[in-house]
Amino acid sequence: MDTTLNWDFTMANYGPVWSFLVQLGLLLLFLMLGNILRRTIPLFRKCLIPSALLGGTLLLIVDIITKHCGITLVDNRMMQVITYHCLAIGFAAMSLKTEKSTVKTHRCQVVEFGALQGGTYMLQAFTGLAITIVFFLLTRYGKNVISYVCGLILPLGFGQGPGNALTWDVNFTNTPAAQFAGNGSFGLSLASIGFVVASVFGVLHINIGKKRGHIQLREARDEKEFVDLTNPGGNEIPDNESVDKFSIQMGFVALAYAIAFGFMCLLGKLSNFTNSIAWGFNFLWASLAAMAIKPVVKLLQKRNLMHRSYINNYQMDRISGFSFDLMIVAGVAAIEINDIKNYILPIVILSLVGTVITYVYIRRVAKHCFKGFEHEFFLMSFGTLTGTASNGMILMKEIDPGLKTPVSSLYILSNFPAMVMIAPLLFLLKFAGSSFQNACIACGIFFTLWLVYTVYLFRRKLFKKHYAKAKEYVWTEE
Repeated sequence: MDTTLNWDFTMANYGPVWSFLVQLGLLLLFLMLGNILRRTIPLFRKCLIPSALLGGTLLLIVDIITKHCGITLVDNRMMQVITYHCLAIGFAAMSLKTEKSTVKTHRCQVVEFGALQGGTYMLQAFTGLAITIVFFLLTRYGKNVISYVCGLILPLGFGQGPGNALTWDVNFTNTPAAQFAGNGSFGLSLASIGFVVASVFGVLHINIGKKRGHIQLREARDEKEFVDLTNPGGNEIPDNESVDKFSIQMGFVALAYAIAFGFMCLLGKLSNFTNSIAWGFNFLWASLAAMAIKPVVKLLQKRNLMHRSYINNYQMDRISGFSFDLMIVAGVAAIEINDIKNYILPIVILSLVGTVITYVYIRRVAKHCFKGFEHEFFLMSFGTLTGTASNGMILMKEIDPGLKTPVSSLYILSNFPAMVMIAPLLFLLKFAGSSFQNACIACGIFFTLWLVYTVYLFRRKLFKKHYAKAKEYVWTEE
């Protein structure tokens, strides 16, 4: 029988025709409702709680209520798929930007910013892993065994948001040796808490600093002072072209993700080990593919084979912002309460300890290495390493609305050294989840790497004699 005769766009074909659009519509609708909540409730606005987080929480609550009434509103698997892909799309768009530094930066501080990010990830990793190893030893003979490896999701949930936390939660769940049953909800819960931590503790830091006189707001720049970074190369695509400018940007993002997908397929074919690391790092391969596209575009422009500047920074920002907003709403909505009932205590302890160690570590490094703009640097770093770069930028702009300090430029320039220093964590995830012994080994490696990065950051203080004649760099506003 020819099944195509039954094909139509009615509710009889809800799954293939309407399901995705209904779920996407829910995300966008509740994102708008979250924004309304943020605008109308002063507490949310003052605490800088992201609209996407409020929208996702509201959707989660509505979904729990409707399930009790026998109605399934949210498709959890589809929400997880959207979260997974939005992470990579957002990273690809961010990596395609051709933004240049507008404020003088010190080369040494670029590497130090990368080392701080690497050091914070390693600190969160070995602390989180040590906590759940202890939980595992205490519960291994009981009914509700706490997995030894679930603490390793802390740096992913805090440092990279819902996408990667979800991916590795699912990977550990599908690894029998890990004895874990998070089903994605454990990682999404930690990531959601990370957004709250970034916003609430960041705002508290600003308010306490203002009262004590430690933080002073910098003046915003006049519009004429801003350098136009939306089109660094000039000769932008006109708006009256036959193809929309935004469509071109989406084409570049799609190209980067297509290259990343091809690379993941190649890794998947090579061996079991490469297959195990291929699909969990879609955001990393998408970023690398985007970075590879930029020099090709520059070469084509240099050879006069491409006559216009096709990559637009402003629109790439909009693509990454939209992707991350969707990722947050979908990530929170995808949480299944039943999956985290046995993990409430580990989630609470990991969140509390993770918040304290991240705050203290970044605060100490900011004071030592980034003098002259330590508060701006702290807010950007703390917001990024507990939430996302958007959280960090929002917090930093509360005291530096004109971006007069070099923080935003340092963040852009430090992407590559940070990626290199974070890489050991990413590539040891599968190893740590394969056995309890490997998790203990990985914990030791993370501690050692944290020690190495920290010694580098505090090298001037630790080796005073060696750096006695070296001039200390202190940034001053011109």
